[in-house]
Amino acid sequence: MRSPSLLAALVIGTLALLSCGDRADLPLARGYGPDPALPPPKRMLLPTVDVAPATGWPEGRMPRPAKGLSVVQFAAGLDHPRWLHVLPNGDVLVAETNAPAKPAKLDPEALVMALVQKIAGAKTESADRITLLRDRDGDGVADLSTPFLTGLHSPFGMALVGGTLYVADTDAVLAFPYRSGATEITAAPRKVVDLPAGPINHHWTKDLIAGPDGVLYATVGSNSNVAGNGMAAEAGRAAVWRIDPARGTATIFASGLRNPNWLAWEPETGRLWVAVNERDGIGSDLVPDYMTSVREGGFYGWPYSWWGDHVDSRVTPERPDLVARAIRPDYALGPHTASLGLAFAEGFAGWRGVFVGQHGSWNRKPPSGYKVVFVPFRGVRPDGPPRDVLTGFLAPNGDAFGRPVGVAVDKAGGLLVADDVGNRIWRVTPVP
Repeated sequence: MRSPSLLAALVIGTLALLSCGDRADLPLARGYGPDPALPPPKRMLLPTVDVAPATGWPEGRMPRPAKGLSVVQFAAGLDHPRWLHVLPNGDVLVAETNAPAKPAKLDPEALVMALVQKIAGAKTESADRITLLRDRDGDGVADLSTPFLTGLHSPFGMALVGGTLYVADTDAVLAFPYRSGATEITAAPRKVVDLPAGPINHHWTKDLIAGPDGVLYATVGSNSNVAGNGMAAEAGRAAVWRIDPARGTATIFASGLRNPNWLAWEPETGRLWVAVNERDGIGSDLVPDYMTSVREGGFYGWPYSWWGDHVDSRVTPERPDLVARAIRPDYALGPHTASLGLAFAEGFAGWRGVFVGQHGSWNRKPPSGYKVVFVPFRGVRPDGPPRDVLTGFLAPNGDAFGRPVGVAVDKAGGLLVADDVGNRIWRVTPVP
């Protein structure tokens, strides 16, 4: 196993074997909604792998907006832009970031995953930077792009509270002084709290949102697919944290969420919602990613069960006590879609609902995701099937021109979409 040529041959052979994995038996649409189809899990020796090679956008090519919408390139030339935050003055902050460096592992599983990530465009060095974008002439295109914060450590979520900008690095929440209109912050950070990281740090992204009471909420993903590294490695993970920045303390707000990502406040009730990526390895039809409102003290199943009380037999010892209290999510977003970005449509032409950035699958046949969808709401609940908003990220030959990640509605009512493979920010607006 120590021979590089033998390892390479093993990785290539394993990928060839994985490419012959299972195919979905159900239409993708059956995996959406409040009551998705949940077929029996498949017992698989190896997970299916179907990676879309990242190529970037050909000259003159753009994603396709839905009928009645138009799209422009808001900003280009970025370095793996992932997450967005719109400031009160209309400036847009973009986290240019990727996974932190990890100790090299030579086991076959780690080598396969490293190759998958490289093909998918996710193995680039992290820029560790937040960039400020400003549209000074109001034409819907940023004409100022400048480094705003540098020297960070795989930054992701951002939140502004008064004169303090909080940034969630992969291992800590940091605080910086902020002045409206500033184009750069050079002040040293103040650490608020540490976040779970360490040498595994499987889900490294940490989102952040400010609460109405001045506290912060942060997402912390699991350290494995289904507790494969033991539950001790999952301490404080698969959870949404509640952070008191004044005291520098943190508590678990909700747990059992395998890989929670974007946090958002529902505008009418003020309830906290989150997009969650579910587990892999039991077939192309399972388990659907989802979005859900988050209850304080709520438990959502991971790793012991999925979609409420569906027990995952791969996890031992079983915990029937926790399965019994597992909360069923509000709305499924399709299996393996990698639904990351979540933004309520406040300010977007009177639409009621949420936009979801679906980064796209690496382990489903046929692929899923690779688009931005809109889930309509009636009152304060999802109502009806999702609608495609922005598509065309996946080429007919299976290559990925781009992959949508974070989404946000800007001050002028346009939908911003971060594209970490295309290294662009797209802006979607209704056609007049």
